[in-house]
Amino acid sequence: MNRRKIHRLTGILLLLPFIAWSTTAVFFLVRPAYEQAYEQLLVRQLPVTAAFSLSPAPEWQEMRVFRTVLGDHLLVRVDGRWQHLNARTQEPWLEPDNEALTHLLVDAFAANPARYGRVISLENDVATTDTGVRITINWDSLSLSQSGRDTDWINKIYDIHYLRWTGYRPFDDVFGVFGLMLLMYMTFSGARMAFGRPMH
Repeated sequence: MNRRKIHRLTGILLLLPFIAWSTTAVFFLVRPAYEQAYEQLLVRQLPVTAAFSLSPAPEWQEMRVFRTVLGDHLLVRVDGRWQHLNARTQEPWLEPDNEALTHLLVDAFAANPARYGRVISLENDVATTDTGVRITINWDSLSLSQSGRDTDWINKIYDIHYLRWTGYRPFDDVFGVFGLMLLMYMTFSGARMAFGRPMH
């Protein structure tokens, strides 16, 4: 088989990845619904209304004090990890029950009620809303992360673009490298045919 036929066969093999790359690249330029899908959901912080004293421990690398609908919080970083304390007692603040967590979420949802709707279930620190959004609660850092159907859809677009087609990472990694090698060969052989010696 001569090089021209190999070049043509390589082009046929790359036809599907080329279509995937080009169509998903257009999506990344337009980025519809991107801001909503990856919106950062924050616990609403309120001003501290009453004075109290703090006695920082030597091992605290960083601390944050703020108030939410649940009370006054003290977050301290120790050995690179956050610990959640009650700001008034400086005792560990154990994770509350689902009713209190739901109250915290409802208050956070006020920033974008159309997206988050209302909580319909809360289990293992993951809440699901009637709009199909999932919220993961990290009580130690008092942070929230959200994802919805639009997030799942955009993540699939990323998987298609980066040739993660099977979900089995070792195969997808090899497949991606193989695709890039074929693309490099196509570029090299095409350049030779266009500007260099004829390929027999």
